[in-house]
Amino acid sequence: MSWKTRHRSFYYQDAPEPADLDLSPSETALLVIDVQNTYLARPDRASVSPADRASYDAWTPFHERMQELVIPRTADLLQRFRRNGMECLFARIACQTKDGRDRSLSQKMPGWNNLLLPKDEHASQIVPELAPQGDEIVVTKTTDSALTGTNLRLILHNLGIKNVICTGIFTDQCVSSTVRSLADESLNVVVVEDCCAAGSHALHEQELAIINMIYCHVVSAEELIGMMRL
Repeated sequence: MSWKTRHRSFYYQDAPEPADLDLSPSETALLVIDVQNTYLARPDRASVSPADRASYDAWTPFHERMQELVIPRTADLLQRFRRNGMECLFARIACQTKDGRDRSLSQKMPGWNNLLLPKDEHASQIVPELAPQGDEIVVTKTTDSALTGTNLRLILHNLGIKNVICTGIFTDQCVSSTVRSLADESLNVVVVEDCCAAGSHALHEQELAIINMIYCHVVSAEELIGMMRL
């Protein structure tokens, strides 16, 4: 099954196959979303209290997917884009203030989303394996969408970008919010399914079906490399 028929929701079960994607290198950019140190940091399981181990273990598939699949394949895409002189951009969550008073409401909600990530601290930096190189552009946001909370819209326009290839975390949160914002600006959006992850694989798959064929097209890294001859 190819990208043209995978990840179809109820709405698109009987829709015709989409046309081949036209991804001109000069008009296409790779966007890496929120792959930051804070999300990959993890203590040794032996140091976790028995009461917290169920939660710890529930996150294990996410960490395995990130280390074994998402980060290596995203690093490979970055290398291919750079080799072909194509734009590589990055988005990260970080607040300008130490106490996080400039964060959006969604990033102040109690629970898992309530992360304090001052811009200069280690936790808010992009992981070393995917670190920007040279003059590659990084936008810093206090929103889920990388477009809404930054000048990314203007940057893409100034670069002459019409197609945005999205990777990163979390599929059902910041990736999805960014994809929807980009689509609303009439940019062509492609999500690389094996370069993204959600807290659970079920959430990842569910969100891909929700956004596919209306806000973006969902492809694998191998399919993208083939269609762009990277």
